[in-house]
Amino acid sequence: MTDEDAPPVAENDPAPAPFAAPEPGQVTAYRGVSLIDGTGGPVRHGMAVVTDGPVIKAVVPDADLGPSGPPGAETVDVRGAFLLPGLIDAHQHLSTPPNRAQAEAMMRRQVYGGVTAIREMAGDLRQMADLARASLVGEIPGPAVHCAALMAGPGFFEDPRTHQVTQGAAPGAVPWMQAVGEDTDLPLAVAAARGTGAVAIKIYADLDAALVARITAEAHRQGMLVWAHAAVFPAMPGEVVAAGVDVVSHVHMLVHELSGDRPPSYRRQREHLADAYRRFLDAPADALDPLLDDMRRRGTILDATTSLVARMPSSAPGAAELAPRVLRRLIDRARHAGVTICAGTDYETAPSDPYPALHDELRHLVRSMGMPPHEAIRAATAAGAAAIGLQDTVGTVEAGKQADLMIVEADPYEDIDHLRRIVTTVKRGRRHDRADYDRPAAGDRKGAPDGR
Repeated sequence: MTDEDAPPVAENDPAPAPFAAPEPGQVTAYRGVSLIDGTGGPVRHGMAVVTDGPVIKAVVPDADLGPSGPPGAETVDVRGAFLLPGLIDAHQHLSTPPNRAQAEAMMRRQVYGGVTAIREMAGDLRQMADLARASLVGEIPGPAVHCAALMAGPGFFEDPRTHQVTQGAAPGAVPWMQAVGEDTDLPLAVAAARGTGAVAIKIYADLDAALVARITAEAHRQGMLVWAHAAVFPAMPGEVVAAGVDVVSHVHMLVHELSGDRPPSYRRQREHLADAYRRFLDAPADALDPLLDDMRRRGTILDATTSLVARMPSSAPGAAELAPRVLRRLIDRARHAGVTICAGTDYETAPSDPYPALHDELRHLVRSMGMPPHEAIRAATAAGAAAIGLQDTVGTVEAGKQADLMIVEADPYEDIDHLRRIVTTVKRGRRHDRADYDRPAAGDRKGAPDGR
């Protein structure tokens, strides 16, 4: 097409999207806050955070700004409130099955609930690509979305969920959900996954240790992260970690490392789960420490999803009553081994719940798993950022990082449920005041059905 054939350019630029980030030069000073910076360090009282467009410009003692603040800045007086990084849900499925209205409602509730980023752990990436774009440019309110394209053995694609997320195509034969085997052209398969906009490969099921290692190496070569279940079967937890994956999901699966059974397929893992739990509880407390030490050495992040296991009845006979003791011991050992734990949910709360599921996961980590609140908050901020490979960009409150923030009325170090007392969420410098969500006009789209 020649220049003469090009369509005319509109005389006036279109109006900015309603939830777009402010432009550089639009400066806001949040004054008088008690700062929780996301590193796990102590609260710093009497601080100010200055944003410039979508970026944090300065984090300084409030007194340093003087009585009038930075010239030309909007001043937001939040004296007595607590400011921390925006939360990151490290395990979501907003498009399984795809439902645009439901996904938008969940995303809206998430961002007004303090969640500024999520890991979308496989689904229909055709829908998610547009939702991620719409959230990024501010057409809709929602967290930043970082997606994974799934790879699994051919047998996995009998799962009905794979048909839900590939409607109009063949499960296992689409770039966002691929069946792989020994003869798969992995460089081409990974390149196809990258083309969906995914930032990671999710290694799910029915793959042996050698193939997990090959997929991981090729994904890393092409600049993608690798997220995996803690056991893929027939690949066991130690083999998944040794393959060099970046994040493993579902802490309860680690018990299979002590099992004498190697389930031949992912589908059959639950037949062995109760026995694996019993072996773990009967073993010395430090029996899994070699695996956990390997995770720490390699920097493998653990996406624990503890509240998921607790809230859903187990289909594995005899496992449900053992799960609380198993989870508590696993989290204790992982914490003391120095494994980085991020906070993921793998579900959403019911439409009647005014808050997203991440708040339940954080409550469970603190009250049922014994994690101190400062560690739980780090799991949902700095560790979540590391899980998506953006630790240099988000996850802590520092000058130069993206202005993803959350302001609450009371100290969450004293009570983790204080995270629900939200004043505002700041995503890329744009405020989403909780009052705008809570007022009756917004009530018809609060929340979404439970989903996996």
